[in-house]
Amino acid sequence: MGWLGELFTNSSSVATCLFVLSLVVALGMMLGRVRLFGIRLGVAGVLFSGLIFGHFGLSPDPETLEFSREFGLILFVYAIGLSVGPGFLNALKAQGLPLNLLAASVVLLGVILTLLTHWVAGIDMPIAVGIFSGATTNTPSLAAASQALRDHPPSLESATSALAQAGMAFGGDPRTALSEVVKLPSLGYAIAYPFGVVGIILSILILRAVFKVNPVDEARALHDSMRSQRPKVDRLNLRVTNPNLEGLKLKQIPGLLSLQVTVSRIWQQEQLFVPGGDTVVHVGDVMLAVGTPENLEQLRIVVGERSSIDLMQAPGEVTYRWAVVTHDHVVGETVDHLHLADRFGVQITRIRRSEVEMPMMAGLRLGLGDQLLIVGRSDSVAAVARRLGDLPKELEKTDLVPLFVGIALGVSLGMLPISLPGLSSEVKLGLAGGPLLVAILLSSVGRVGPWIFQLPAAASHVLREMGIAIFLASVGLRGGDRFVESLTSGDGMWWLGAGMLITTLPLLIVGSVAHWVLKLNYPTLVGVLAGSMTDPPALAFANAQTESELPAIAYATVIPLTMILRVLAAQGLVLWGT
Repeated sequence: MGWLGELFTNSSSVATCLFVLSLVVALGMMLGRVRLFGIRLGVAGVLFSGLIFGHFGLSPDPETLEFSREFGLILFVYAIGLSVGPGFLNALKAQGLPLNLLAASVVLLGVILTLLTHWVAGIDMPIAVGIFSGATTNTPSLAAASQALRDHPPSLESATSALAQAGMAFGGDPRTALSEVVKLPSLGYAIAYPFGVVGIILSILILRAVFKVNPVDEARALHDSMRSQRPKVDRLNLRVTNPNLEGLKLKQIPGLLSLQVTVSRIWQQEQLFVPGGDTVVHVGDVMLAVGTPENLEQLRIVVGERSSIDLMQAPGEVTYRWAVVTHDHVVGETVDHLHLADRFGVQITRIRRSEVEMPMMAGLRLGLGDQLLIVGRSDSVAAVARRLGDLPKELEKTDLVPLFVGIALGVSLGMLPISLPGLSSEVKLGLAGGPLLVAILLSSVGRVGPWIFQLPAAASHVLREMGIAIFLASVGLRGGDRFVESLTSGDGMWWLGAGMLITTLPLLIVGSVAHWVLKLNYPTLVGVLAGSMTDPPALAFANAQTESELPAIAYATVIPLTMILRVLAAQGLVLWGT
């Protein structure tokens, strides 16, 4: 059985790393399913599993854990970005300013509480800024604080005081003191981070209990409300009685294009056929128009009157069917650009996207999985379906090339130094912010050349769950060996208490104001709170709690600004304190 023991003890072995990570994730997910007081931790259980393993020394080497942590985080945020990207711009236009102001308020309150821990509790600033980063689960701000300490070291007196507070001896050498003080933010971060992850989730649960909301019901109600606000699709049989339309081509009828109404059938001289733009209209013709009720009524005023003849029931060779977009070369194109009406003699009257049915609109770009309603002769309809792909099983496949190209671009953007006025050191979006922004941008575009930047629903879910599980397992394993010791020695308990306040108070205050004063719905609110803390585990918990993508959209709306503010805040605290 020595081989089994080696799997736990040989920390530099690749097999050990994979074995331990797999055990931590599996046990953590099982722990997350346990219901306590009606609450389940979900994926956050992996963090506790990792802390237990790390405490008993069952952990791979730090470099391997560093890689697995960042890689898991990248997979999670990139999949989230691809998922929410198509709806991100609309959300930003509709609620971007108020949501970002709420997230900025959470950051500001955290900074104020950090200053209070320094002034009132007497925690030296190098430690306090580490607590600030850990309590808000923001690793880039920790890196920024450490870099600011290197560029602007504190005085020898301040460094000595901070090291003594942390119980770290330095042998009286001033150079040693100044080099050791750079490690203090990491120590404060390690103590505050585990509760930072749990505290955000706990705050969300407290707000849920105080507001007395059912997250799933409220999310469904919001989805239903958004569906009801979308254009409703209807059809109307119209008889041409306006003599001014005699001899005009269909595309020349005033207002037809601007109303975004499609004429799918026309009854002319006792024959039923699918018209094209050049079809000549005569008084007495009956046409079947598809569009919103309001636009159809405006078209009726122009054309003539309602007809008692239902062209859906009229004899003829015209048929219809739904076809799904699965062909790579169609994704990102508009129906007008495909010239389906001219080439095949059909009309596309409706589009169904994410279970929402809409009238066909000019300029609407097709996405992978869109369903189109095609009207025409059976052979023409079949030909158009083949042009679109119409192979649902293709949606189960995932093209890995655009996936990893996007991740590479995201990592590059995350590492790009950004110079901001008034700061001596440069700011970076980091390995969370960069891939997230790139994924949002690419999924909004949909297609670049031969690459489609979309994921099937099943693949997106697996990628997100796997990424966040690996990330949390690595965090727990990395901090488990120091967690208990840091708490029990020196002022560790005071640091933990300060971190708990920095984590929970801003969330509870801003969350209460947003709900009761601004009347913000719960799914969007928890997404803003998770984004204000740049906390992927809290986002995963919020998504699972609401069974909706609404928290993810709000999260993506606020995280770019939040990430920059937290990095600036950490650097500002260091510069002020030194």
